[in-house]
Amino acid sequence: MPAIIETEGLTKSYRGVTALRGVDLELERGTVHALLGPNGAGKTTLVSILSTVLRPESGTARVAGYDIVRHPANVRGVIGLAGQHAAVEPKLTGRENLQVFGRLSGLGARAARTAADEALGRLGLEDVADRIAGTYSGGTRRRLDLAVSLVARPALILMDEPTTGLDPLSRRQLWDAVIDLTRQGTDVLLTTQYLEEADALAGNVIVIDGGEVVAHGSPAQLKSRVADETVTIAVDRPEHAILAAESAPDDARIGEDGMTVIWTSREGAREALGVFADLAARGIELRELTIRRPTLDDVFLDLVGTDKTESAR
Repeated sequence: MPAIIETEGLTKSYRGVTALRGVDLELERGTVHALLGPNGAGKTTLVSILSTVLRPESGTARVAGYDIVRHPANVRGVIGLAGQHAAVEPKLTGRENLQVFGRLSGLGARAARTAADEALGRLGLEDVADRIAGTYSGGTRRRLDLAVSLVARPALILMDEPTTGLDPLSRRQLWDAVIDLTRQGTDVLLTTQYLEEADALAGNVIVIDGGEVVAHGSPAQLKSRVADETVTIAVDRPEHAILAAESAPDDARIGEDGMTVIWTSREGAREALGVFADLAARGIELRELTIRRPTLDDVFLDLVGTDKTESAR
């Protein structure tokens, strides 16, 4: 079975400004793929090309095996689109919205009803299916929007910042819905400005900057490649902090309070155990040991810089 998305040498420019510079990707099926990048990095252009809204200037792209230029209708038949703005009619019920979209997608009346019921079930919307959509909370409307994208039973859903503007609870509920979709066999390409969202959802992360892919891999792979662990050891007396610093790596420093020792390292956990053993041999107990593991924020900062990291949030 072909990869869900394949691109080779993909380029696109706008009025002399290059948006994509030879993007090469091969995204396997069965997971959430998160597309990250600062504003203007080329994320929207790439998604627009994959959804056949734009044509590339050069290079090739295939979705579920279909070439986006030679077979755009086939591509549109295997993708669903879900964005940050709920594409539903507020005067219709949730069920009616889905049935109408099914008919617009070419399904017969019976098939549209069946597809609507399936989508409602997959998104956990059965209890509100017959309520007017205009009465839904923001999070529920966003789940209905995602359900709309499922009616045509797509192989791939393209999600453009789907949780922007949602409260934390609604965001978590939508995260759960996305995870359930991948478990049930629907692939997802997600663009998001929330790095913790990509960390929580994605099995694969693509970082794009200046129209180029600058990093690609699982969250764990990216973290291990570009960021260190930060270790903080707290003791009860300043003299104990001095002894702890002597046992720690050379770049360890004593904190401003005089009773903590801090350092960063790719081997932070192992080194912390060594310091703990040295102190225990001297009869010194730790008050606290904290190992802060790298996040995608650290990865993003390392790859694209502080100013661009702030613009992407």
